Amino acid sequence: MSDPVFFPPFRPLTVDDIAAHVGGSLPRGGGDAMVSGVGPLDEARPGQLVFLDNPQYVASLAETEATACLVAEKFAAKVPEHVVPIVVREPYRAWGQILSKLYPDAVRPVGATREAGISPQARIAATARLEDGVSVEAGAVVGEGAEIGSGTRIAANAVIAAGVRIGRDCDIGANVSIQYAMIGNRVILHPGVCVGQDGFGFAMGAGGHLKVPQIGRVIIQDDVEIGASTTVDRGANRDTIIGEGTKIDNQVQVGHNVVIGRHCVIVAQVGISGSATLQDYVAIGGQSGVRGHVTVGMGAQIAAVSVVESDVPPGARYGGVPAKPVKQWFRELAVLRKLAEKRSSSTD
Repeated sequence: MSDPVFFPPFRPLTVDDIAAHVGGSLPRGGGDAMVSGVGPLDEARPGQLVFLDNPQYVASLAETEATACLVAEKFAAKVPEHVVPIVVREPYRAWGQILSKLYPDAVRPVGATREAGISPQARIAATARLEDGVSVEAGAVVGEGAEIGSGTRIAANAVIAAGVRIGRDCDIGANVSIQYAMIGNRVILHPGVCVGQDGFGFAMGAGGHLKVPQIGRVIIQDDVEIGASTTVDRGANRDTIIGEGTKIDNQVQVGHNVVIGRHCVIVAQVGISGSATLQDYVAIGGQSGVRGHVTVGMGAQIAAVSVVESDVPPGARYGGVPAKPVKQWFRELAVLRKLAEKRSSSTD
């Protein structure tokens, strides 16, 4: 549930207002009902808005005490009489749209203060260039020649190294470190993200491991969001690139020279080795690994806890260790299960 300390209550609005905002319809009226809060389906109280997206929770719909529910047309008839159904094509997306309206501060990482401006406890180099409307919190450091666009917020103890470029309306979370990087507009870096440190490059040999200088950059395009404690290494001899609209979860490792396309989704604890390429709209499940120098084709999906050791065709669905087409993977698992059952029955 939303906590009024962290998320101030919003002005009550009608179901008609909600339906208009999300492009929904009201098949049985009720548009004048008032909504003053939101909640989970199974805990909602009168006056609250809920949503149903996963069929697994249809049973909870019958018991909810909510006033209104965002729901797909196929489940609208299952909404109880005391609940106003707001029929939308994608309930979860509609939920996101209305929450963004009701709780706009929740879209961006919270800072130590809600006050805009430059803290006297921030350290900003004389040669740094900050456009009007930049906020820098206490303890943050902005290095020589750095440039930061208007509307960008730099949270406490973040370090923006010399020469870094950051676009407009970005959010740089607490304790973020950025070096050797050029960042676009509306980028969100959650607390603890590290961008632009040198990649893992050594000429290994019996006489010792010689460190090879990494002389590339990190390029992060517009509307990228990167989760807490994720690391993005700068390129070795070319740039590491993260494409427009890509969303990266917490604790992901992006190696040097990696190229990630537009609108990719990379879930927690994924490791992407150096010089791998992810084309546009790739999705990778949590705790998976991608070997260096391979290409994952446009729109491909990788199941969680998989290891990609070779190129993946565009649009393919792969999973397993090593990753392979999911149908093949499922067949192999079924065969192994049968072999194990046969062996077990023969030894009983």
